[in-house]
Amino acid sequence: MTGKLPPTASIALPMDGAKLHAPAADRNRQALCDLLLAYAPSTGTALEIASGTGQHVAAFAAALPGLYWQPTEPDTARRASIDGYVADAGVTNVAPAMMLDATADGWHGSVAPQDLIFLSNLLHLIPTPAAKCLIAQAALALAPGGTLILYGPFRRSGQLTSDGDAKFDAELRSADPAIGYKDTVDMTEWLGHAGLNPVKIIEMPANNLGFIARKP
Repeated sequence: MTGKLPPTASIALPMDGAKLHAPAADRNRQALCDLLLAYAPSTGTALEIASGTGQHVAAFAAALPGLYWQPTEPDTARRASIDGYVADAGVTNVAPAMMLDATADGWHGSVAPQDLIFLSNLLHLIPTPAAKCLIAQAALALAPGGTLILYGPFRRSGQLTSDGDAKFDAELRSADPAIGYKDTVDMTEWLGHAGLNPVKIIEMPANNLGFIARKP
């Protein structure tokens, strides 16, 4: 799913059992729970793309018990970590982690129509064609009226608006010129081309953004 990344891009440290710990997931967990509580449907099916260590989906399942969550992750060790966090959390509304490369064309056919699809902190780590494919496939995987929520760091109308963002984007592009921050203008265009109605761009902590789009 990703190309060559700098060491700071995706940190996951070993913990007890199969669990891995991503410090960034702890930092933004509550903000993401709040985002979902504000904009996600309260009931139905929810697919998380690139669930990572599982710290997030265990918290989401507890915060939104009316949704039945399907975490996905291409990495075997991280799928084991996801299942470990879910087991420790004691939540019953999460399916076992599923292998999914959401940058691959056609993946929407492998999942049932979803009321919610959520993705955090991936788009800046993949090339533009992969990001466009992911959005198009997610749109196809949504049920009518379903919601797509995307979170992460973005350029705002061509501008990087903090020193930290400028530094991280430069690190990413130095490691792989094909990746880096996507732009809010492009995101709105890609969501529209995928048949979604961009509803809102939400300012989030640490200079991140949330995109909320819905399928008619």
